[in-house]
This record gives sequence, structure tokens and C-alpha cells, in this order.
Amino acid sequence: MSKDGFLVYLNHEEGSIFNPAHKPIYQDMHQPLNHYFISSSHNTYLMEDQLKGPSSTEAYIKALVKSCRCVELDCWDGANGEPVIYHGHTLTSKVLFKDVIKAIKEYAFKTSQYPVILSLENHCSIEQQKIMAHHLTSILGSVLLTQPLGHQMPNTFPGPEELKGRFLIKGKRLNKLDAAFNNNTTEDVDSVSEEDEAAELKEAEQKPKEKSSKKIKLAKELSDLVIYCKSVHFSNFEHSRDYHAFYEMASFKESKAMNLAENSATPFIHHNMDNLSRIYPAGSRTDSSNYNPVPLWNAGCQIVALNFQTPGKEMDLNQARFLPNGKCGYILKPEFQRDPASQFDPKNLRVGPWLKKKTLHVMIISAQQLPKINKDKQKSIVDPQVRVEIYGVPDDNASKQTHHIDNNGFNPVWNTKFQFTIHVPELALVRFVVEDYDAASSNDLVGLYTLPFTSMQNGYRHVPLLTKRGNLIPSAGLFVHIMALDA
Repeated sequence: MSKDGFLVYLNHEEGSIFNPAHKPIYQDMHQPLNHYFISSSHNTYLMEDQLKGPSSTEAYIKALVKSCRCVELDCWDGANGEPVIYHGHTLTSKVLFKDVIKAIKEYAFKTSQYPVILSLENHCSIEQQKIMAHHLTSILGSVLLTQPLGHQMPNTFPGPEELKGRFLIKGKRLNKLDAAFNNNTTEDVDSVSEEDEAAELKEAEQKPKEKSSKKIKLAKELSDLVIYCKSVHFSNFEHSRDYHAFYEMASFKESKAMNLAENSATPFIHHNMDNLSRIYPAGSRTDSSNYNPVPLWNAGCQIVALNFQTPGKEMDLNQARFLPNGKCGYILKPEFQRDPASQFDPKNLRVGPWLKKKTLHVMIISAQQLPKINKDKQKSIVDPQVRVEIYGVPDDNASKQTHHIDNNGFNPVWNTKFQFTIHVPELALVRFVVEDYDAASSNDLVGLYTLPFTSMQNGYRHVPLLTKRGNLIPSAGLFVHIMALDA
């Protein structure tokens, strides 16, 4: 093999740090829906911030093409009887509900065939709710799920495989799902208590007990479209276990979810074995920034919704979590987050099937063709340094970095060795960050790459580099040596 041939081989997918066996769909896709992490977006209609940014169908297309499988629609009464989507009580622009549904229908299954959940935050009058229901049924047609699968009342979710190519509506429902089988049309209820999501903005001034009394009117036509994702209010784990059916799911503001993940992780994990949980960013994040999704995945939460329009570390971690398995937007949770006998607690790692302790040896050898950062500056050649970060259970979180090399983005060489201990490999993500070192100000990002620990290959490997928005930087890369050994 010639030197050129060898270089081509190293840059080939076989030489990549990412295991090519994990590139296609390789996981069991027949487990119940709540056994998967589901790539999810918050305020999906926004292109920028939550106060005055534009709303657009383009934002839905971008998220769906990145294999997002749960999108959010904030619905309000619009002019001429047509409901609109925007961030209520702000200056964000409005987009027609029907235009959003058309865009979603066209782009939902371009990247992944697996089901898409439409999370409705409904502020509409009864009249416009009926129009919403009409648009959903007429535009989505037969791919909209309007009945539970099978001929009798289910007691667990179907799997992603059975729901391929289908849309599920998440929202309020007036009655129990059994009504879909009993043709029970004698509905005397037309209002349900409002969930804490919409009330969140007012939460600061109000006492909790005033908050819970608010009612919203619900159109039966819209209510009947909610099958497997009925929104309910969460009180506590015991209450959910005793009173909530499997298809009844709660949404948690990030602070509440983080608190539960921190202080009641094991009950939270067990709650998520029976139900779905959706987490959303706090209303105070007006710049559409994101929270760290990792502690919530550690607690088994499936729908950890992030602002897809905001690049950064949190979105990197999300894209890395969903990088394997055909980038289909569904990742099967580890066995210890699905087994009812499990006593897994991410904070207190006792002996159990999750403890598969590994020693990770990483040698950062060199980099190739690193791009210039500031083309206009005199000194545009980078002074690169590399940081390796681990995200996972608290005991596994770590970060180590190389020295910087002056004025060499073409072929800097470090030959620096790091060692990490990984206790729970199935939840760990490994992140490589290349920065332009600057003594006077903060370092600029050159490129990065993040992947699950379990999808890494041992040996001499090529690490591709992406921009902060997740686009591949052509011909740039790191050359590393990886050894993950049983500790």
C-alpha cells in the first residue's frame, strides 16, 4: 500500500472513530415507545430568540431533517378564522397552522421513517380548535393516528416499528382512551384543567393553588385525535402510578425535572418505564438557550426538548446521542432503564448491570487542515489545542486538554495521552473540541465532534470535525489512538 493509499484508508469510514456498524438502524425497534430516547424540539417554529424572532415553517423543516421526532406547535386564534402558531404574548412573527402542518407532512419522513409526535400547546377558542382538527385530518390523512392500534384497549405503547410513517398528537383529551372502543359519545365534559406549561409565565407572581384551578375549553374533534400522548398534570410519582394510564404523560419544566433527576432519580427512572416524560426549557430562557440534556437522559426521560435553532454544546450532545441507529431519532434506552427490577441511581453507583467499568486511553496525535478562523485578521493561522470531554453519570464527567501549538493549522502534532475512567459506558458521550488558543481573550472554536462512548472504535482513528452548527468541515480532522479496556 502506498502512502497515498494509506491516507485514503485512514480517512475512509472504516478508519473513522465512529463504528460503521452503528451507522444503519441496528437496534430493536419493536419495544414500547417509552423505552426510547426521542429526539425532541422546543418552540420548533422559532428561527431565533423567543421575544422577537421570526416564526417560520423553515424551522420545522430544519428540525425534521435533523431527525427530530417531536415538534412543538403553540396554537393561537388567528385572523379570518385560521389558527396561527407563534410564541404567545411576544413579538415573534406568526405562521399559519395549516402551512406548518403541510410542511411537516412533506418533510417528516425524509430522514427517518419513525413516528413524529406533534406536541400541541393549545390556546385556541373552540371554533378554531375545530379548524385545527380539520386541518390535521385533511392534510395528514391516513398517516395521522386516530385510533389505538389493534382491536382492544392496549395496556402498553406500540413500538416505533409499528408506528412507522405515522403522526401522533400530544395534547389534552377530554376522556379516557377506552372511549375510542366503547363508542362512548355521551361526553358531558368540555373543559380540562390547564397544564403548568402555559401557566408557567404567570407562575412567578402566583401561588401554586391559584394556578391549578384554571380551565380550558376543549373541542371534542381535537380531543379525539389524542391517542397515545394525553397531557396530564404531574403531582408526584405515587399519584402517577396509581391514577395515570400508560398513555397519560406529563411535561416538566427543566428546573423541576432537574430537581427530580438529582434527588429522586430511581423513582423517576421507574416512572419512565411506564410513562413518557417531556422536559422543556424554562420560560426565562428568552434567548432560546438550552439546558444540559444528559442528567435527564440519565433519569430515563424520553422527550428532552431543546431549542434546535440554538447551536452550542447542548445541541452537540443531542446530535451525538442520536448519531447512531440510522440517525432515526430513536435510541433504545439501556436495559437497566427498562427493567422493573432495576435499582439504578446515576448519583450513587452501587453494583449492578450498569456498572461496566472501562478505562479509556486517548492519545491526541495530530490534526490536519484546520481552517483559519478570522480571515480578516493579520494573524489568521490558528494556535490549536484539543480538549476531550466526557458526559454521562456524575462520576464519569471529565475534561482534559492538550497544550496549544503556535501558528500551525496545517499539521499540528501533540502526541498527548489522556486516561479516563468510565463507570456507565451506555450513558456516556465523548466530545472532541479543537480551539484556537488566545492568551488575551476566550478561545475560538475551530471544530468539534461528539459521539456515544459505545459507538467508538479502538485503534488509530480519524475524527472528522464539524462547525458549531453541525456541518462537516471538509478535509479537516484529528488523528487519534483510542483504547477502551475493561477496568
